[in-house]
Amino acid sequence: MAAVRRYGVLESAPTASFDRLTALAARVLRAPAAVVSIVDHDRIWFASHHGVRLDAMDRNPELSGSAILREDPWIIEDALTDPSAADNPLLAAGLGLRSYVGVPLRTQDGHVIGTLCVLDHEPRVVTADDLQTLQDLGEMATGELDLRTAAAMLTLPLV
Repeated sequence: MAAVRRYGVLESAPTASFDRLTALAARVLRAPAAVVSIVDHDRIWFASHHGVRLDAMDRNPELSGSAILREDPWIIEDALTDPSAADNPLLAAGLGLRSYVGVPLRTQDGHVIGTLCVLDHEPRVVTADDLQTLQDLGEMATGELDLRTAAAMLTLPLV
């Protein structure tokens, strides 16, 4: 949670860079929706959303299958047949979503603070190219956070 606070992204205004990133992820991966999520102690905040209207949702702290607790991407090709879909708040929220592909947003010091994910109303098979594309875009999201944090530190008054 300290890493999430350090980036100061919670409740920040939407940014064009994240909005372009989610639109690009959805377009390139042929998915109707994509989001950049930041996971706080008690909620999941959406720094950007494309194709689905989400600002924040409650986070269950006992959520064992949460993408933020994983080292690798989390892939749910069909929520109707994958038992881990019940642990995914986006798929279990009644939005009619059937598939989820999310990659962790990992800070330079190794903390996972959120995900970049694409969502679909239909089941989908994820290729290695799809996954690599999403991982590259996820690293771009983390890079954007690093740049914003560095810029904010440069503007702080020296004491």
